[in-house]
Amino acid sequence: MAENIEARHPGPREALLQLIADTAPAMLAYFDAHTWRCRFANAHYARNFGIAPGDAIGKTVQEIVGEATWQLIASNVERGLRGEQVRYERAVPQPNGPPRHIETLLLPHVEDGVLQGTVVQVTDISRHYYASQQLRDSEERMRKFAEVTTEAIVMHRNGLILDGNEALSRLTGHAVSTLIGCHVLDYLSPEFRIYALQHMRSGREDRFDAAILHRDGHRIPVEVEAKTMPSQDGPYRIVLVRDTTQRHQAQERLDFLARHDQLTQLPNRAGLNQMLRQALSQAGLHQRTLAVLSIDLDHFKTINESLGHHAGDLLLCEVAQRLRASVPAHDLVARLGGDEFVVVFTDNPCPQAAHSLASHLQRTIEAPCCIEGTHLVVSPCMGIAMFPGDGQSPEELMNHAETALQLAKDSGRRNLQFYTPLLASRAADLLTQELMLRQALENGEFELHYQPQTFADDGRLAGFEALVRWRHPQRGLVLPGEFIGFAEARGLISAIDRWVLREACRQMRQWQDEGLTPVAIAVNLSALEFRQRDMAREVAQVLQDTGLDARWLHIELTESTLMHTSGPVHDTLLALRQLGVGLALDDFGTGYSSLASLRRHPIDRIKIDRSFIADVPASTDDTAIVTAIVQMGHSLHLDIVAEGVETHEQLALLRGLGCGMIQGYLVARPLPASQARAWLARQSAHTVTDS
Repeated sequence: MAENIEARHPGPREALLQLIADTAPAMLAYFDAHTWRCRFANAHYARNFGIAPGDAIGKTVQEIVGEATWQLIASNVERGLRGEQVRYERAVPQPNGPPRHIETLLLPHVEDGVLQGTVVQVTDISRHYYASQQLRDSEERMRKFAEVTTEAIVMHRNGLILDGNEALSRLTGHAVSTLIGCHVLDYLSPEFRIYALQHMRSGREDRFDAAILHRDGHRIPVEVEAKTMPSQDGPYRIVLVRDTTQRHQAQERLDFLARHDQLTQLPNRAGLNQMLRQALSQAGLHQRTLAVLSIDLDHFKTINESLGHHAGDLLLCEVAQRLRASVPAHDLVARLGGDEFVVVFTDNPCPQAAHSLASHLQRTIEAPCCIEGTHLVVSPCMGIAMFPGDGQSPEELMNHAETALQLAKDSGRRNLQFYTPLLASRAADLLTQELMLRQALENGEFELHYQPQTFADDGRLAGFEALVRWRHPQRGLVLPGEFIGFAEARGLISAIDRWVLREACRQMRQWQDEGLTPVAIAVNLSALEFRQRDMAREVAQVLQDTGLDARWLHIELTESTLMHTSGPVHDTLLALRQLGVGLALDDFGTGYSSLASLRRHPIDRIKIDRSFIADVPASTDDTAIVTAIVQMGHSLHLDIVAEGVETHEQLALLRGLGCGMIQGYLVARPLPASQARAWLARQSAHTVTDS
């Protein structure tokens, strides 16, 4: 590791370690046991002694800290470099103000019984030192300090409250005088008390989430951070309690967005799947029936094309309101996308009752409506699947209802069909499509198009996203939306993903060999790949075979992949990151991820889904969502790419928010390899000219 750190051009893994070390609050360095010279120093350590991190490499402690400081610490350092674990504190005079107090920890690094070096960790403990001193000297000064902060502060010994500030009174609704002498756990929501007690007894100082019980009975989510402080009367704890209500509301909003359709506010497919699973559990327990009704509007595309998408959106909202108003509250109504709605009748319907309810909804939808001055009448097609006869799971019932809906659409307008086993004859058509996909793989009918990703501030090319296309022998160029889902269902996605990964890496390496400026290539991989294959090993093999450096490859995964946080999926993500491959979270905001999951995983980039970009800056809600995502990305030190950017107004907003990169038709559509190469060649020419 040390040799890599000393290299002039560190690799991605070493650069990541350096970045982590530089963001650590402590000053860190590593000295060789044989030469007593520095082999690594983070930015904090170097700046403390007025030098750059690279300038510290190769120097002794004495050369780095100077002769005066060396005389003060020499004996401790020499002990540490001989293999002892040493901890010492010292005061550092300051030209203006009181001295800084620092704590130095020297930890021996031993491998196979042989001392290799010493890790140096220097921590500024001035705050704790002076806080202790102030507490010993003057409890009143501590009170004054506590009163100026908006964070609640409580001091307790063995759980019994000694004092608190006014913010604590506001948070709990109790006067500080009434809190003194009470047990601190009495004001914590019961489900957090055991954990908090263990945290307190063990003297831990890490943060944790909890909830405070206000005097009026409502719960307030908080973040708790405690420190143990010395005192003549024995150690006590200072606890900072931060109100996290706004953070939780933002998370709840993101969770809502992940499970609800932005336009109609109805549950989306993910939300419906969750609720339907619960409804099926109850129906199975009580031996009741359910009816799943899939609804599609006749000729909705014509309305969109003739009146515009805004009118189409208004019509969808009108249909959503009519459906929700026409069924009991315990029934489910959802919009899956486009003009496809789903209603689930949960009140133990028989087929005749389901038909009657569906007919009622049909008439409700067909009632005339006025959209921006235009009177419209739309009719629906419907397909029905019954539980338990037509399926036991949400996926099976939804598929069968959609199969019945397709039959209804094939039979003409304003049609209603029940699923029957006879519809299974469609399996022959599916088998034919599967055969054609297999032949496409064998005959090399797939090709990659490359959509540029550019930096938002100056338009420079940042990289490409590789997008697969099927050059169908009869239909021509077929977009992935028409065959990827089918390929996943038929077990063909692995072969397609392997081809896409290899071809994208081969193409990027070829362009680099031609002298073009290296840029990153992003490749989408199915969530199934992360669960069923040794993805990291295969990626490493492809990189080796094609000669592409790992830093030029970014793998994009969906939010559903992050739900599988244990076992092979988690191991695969870590292994890919260790290879030096970038990991991007695609279509962020439409799935299941949370702030917690982003912090747990080695993700370095998020892509804002195009559905949030489409209506900004006109939509205040979407603008607020995009703003929140960008700010969250910045706080987590993630790169941010906005998808679906089509207007200069959208670009201006994203620039103002500090979004790093954009992708969309405003930049370019996905380009065939020859056109993408020309784009890259122009970029390379500009780079040479600028240099």
